Formats: sequence, C-alpha cells, structure tokens
Amino acid sequence: MTIDDLKQNHMMAHLTDALDQGQDIGHYGRLVYAIIARHFLTEDELVAQLAKDRDFSEEDARGLVGQVQEADYNPPRREKILEYMEKQDFPILPNAEDPDEGNVYRDLNFPDHVYDNIREYHQQKAQ
Repeated sequence: MTIDDLKQNHMMAHLTDALDQGQDIGHYGRLVYAIIARHFLTEDELVAQLAKDRDFSEEDARGLVGQVQEADYNPPRREKILEYMEKQDFPILPNAEDPDEGNVYRDLNFPDHVYDNIREYHQQKAQ
C-alpha cells in the first residue's frame, strides 16, 4: 500500500499534507497518524513522514512507531479522535462538524487482523 492509499481518507490526507508542510500536528495528531498509517506505509516511510513535523525528530518518530506497533492499537473511532482534539491545538479532523469525518473504516481497507481484533474485543465485551 502507499501514501496515496492512505490519503483516500480526508482526515489522513489533511494530516499528511500538514506533515508535508512541516506543521506541528500535535502529540495526538502524530499518534492517530501512526496508528493508522502503519497499515499503509513501511516503518521507514512512516518514520520519515512523522519526522517532517517540525517539533518531532526522527528518533522521536522511531520511538512512537515502535510503541504503536508493540501495543498493536486498532485505528481509533471518530469519538476518540474528537477527545484527542480537545487536548491539543492542531485540528486532527479538518471538519469536525461532518459526522463522517474521521471514520477511517469507511474510506480505508485495513488488513484482516485489524477487523479480527475489533470483533474479538466486542465479543469479550459482550461476555
């Protein structure tokens, strides 16, 4: 998969464009980006993208990517992204008023294990 695949989602295109411009997308912006983009980019590509943030070094990016991979976080739902946005200045969602904004599952195709993890989580929660 490529960065063009990732940019099929409006939020991820917004974050990618901001990074390409060297903007500081904030701690939670970087976290959301890493959690989602790791399924579309190689580790080195993801580190390089995150390191474009003017306030985030390549070393910092490698650390974040390692933590995200180790924890194997599922891509966050819109509600979680909205919570994250309240904690920082940079708008992770370019149009928070749009109820479809931030729904990465609508626009992006993740590997099967992501959907399996979500299904398993909901089964455990139901028990």
